[in-house]
Amino acid sequence: MGRMVLAAVAAAAIMAVPAARAQTLEIATDQSPVGLDPHVATSFATVLVNSVIYEGLTGVDKDLKVVPDLAESWTVSADGLTYVFTLRPGAKFHDGSAVTPADVAASFARVRDPKTGSPYASRIDMVKDVAATGDRQVTVTLSTPSAPFLANLPQISIVPAAAVTGGVDLQRKPDGTGPFKLQEWVPDTYLLLAKNDAYWQAGLPKLAAVKFNIVPEASTRQVGISGGTYQMLPNVDPTTAATLDGTAGVTLLETPDLSYTLVGMNVSKPPFDNPKVREALNTAIDRAQIVQAAYFGKGQPGGPLSPALKDWAVPVADYPCYAADPEKAKALLAEAGIALPLKAEMKVLGSNQNVVDVAQVVQAQLNAAGFDIALNVQEQGSFIQDWRNSNFQIFASVNGGSVDPDGYLFRTFHTAGSTNVFKYSDAAVDKLLDDGRTTLDPAKRRDIYADLQKRLACDGPIAHLVYGQLFTAVRDGVTGYQIVGNRSTRSLRQTSLAQ
Repeated sequence: MGRMVLAAVAAAAIMAVPAARAQTLEIATDQSPVGLDPHVATSFATVLVNSVIYEGLTGVDKDLKVVPDLAESWTVSADGLTYVFTLRPGAKFHDGSAVTPADVAASFARVRDPKTGSPYASRIDMVKDVAATGDRQVTVTLSTPSAPFLANLPQISIVPAAAVTGGVDLQRKPDGTGPFKLQEWVPDTYLLLAKNDAYWQAGLPKLAAVKFNIVPEASTRQVGISGGTYQMLPNVDPTTAATLDGTAGVTLLETPDLSYTLVGMNVSKPPFDNPKVREALNTAIDRAQIVQAAYFGKGQPGGPLSPALKDWAVPVADYPCYAADPEKAKALLAEAGIALPLKAEMKVLGSNQNVVDVAQVVQAQLNAAGFDIALNVQEQGSFIQDWRNSNFQIFASVNGGSVDPDGYLFRTFHTAGSTNVFKYSDAAVDKLLDDGRTTLDPAKRRDIYADLQKRLACDGPIAHLVYGQLFTAVRDGVTGYQIVGNRSTRSLRQTSLAQ
């Protein structure tokens, strides 16, 4: 009898393993985060993980609308200068401490502190004061009205005040309020996130854990999801999506991407300090060809704003330099006094195969139009370091957009923008960007941003290339996940996995 009992116990234990594992969503992604500090690290690999570790006062839903997140509600004064936020009751950090208005104030201060070097700093540079006005109430006073203020807050993750003042290494020890918390991180192998049992939203998250497996090889990721080793491939490129299309047991979710591929130019030194050279580069590029060659037709040429922002994006037909013309590009270089060919090094984000594919197509197009471009494909860490330090002539990469034009345009193109690594400065553009923030009338804002797009498209520091379709592959049995154009994995909080 004793042996039978032992056998039954052993069998039950064996049966329990698959059931337990069924509650861990196995995700495969191509890159490992270089760090998880939500105020400093902004790569897609970091955002993928941090979307479920941290929360801002507001969030963005699948329709790209601003919704309450860590703040359950807010009011705005008639003059647009005072916002009063009410925090979620029972919201706690992963260390168990309650979220207070002091934590919100400390988080805002840390992002704005020049010592932090946060790429998000210019999103809240209009904040004058953050003060506790109740146990769960925090009042934010602005120096000027800010039409995009609420839309900019999802990127301002709330962290404990103790982490700000106590020297906690948030790059390696994240402490947020999100539905999952970091349990284990094996560099370049996986990150295991466990369910936050104290999460403020009742009944969520539904999963016991989420495991982000770092799988650099696309073919390995494809085989893994096809065979059931992985249940999700988030934010996959069009090449991978085309390969997976029609795979038994796999569904492709898709939505227009707010992110885009680009060629960035350092305008602080010759030859890209000359607007005619920048126009020549734009004119040499055949964006429709890039869509076909690197996106399998799953994308569209785009300017400074994603076509997904239907209320804001100017049609590319309005940009003269988008009519690809190699001979005109050569003529523009000649007008700029450039001896042909124009030699330049293009640094390429090598951790993203789609970017590498795009860079190779662009290289061929430029070299047929008076340029002599050499590619320098870099690993992620080196590329980001050079990008931060403006150590480039030109580069090819992928960049994130925002649900409000200001979220992307101000930080990128304003002279004081926190991600203006291009050293770009134009007084007229600065004024339009300032006006776009402080103008509350929607129709007037649309006119301002239309003007901005036309000014930036052809002689700005970025040649915007293609906005692709964004895909996420999921196995049968994965329910509740919603793909969002800003690449957030926020909806993992409501995702479940059939046992």
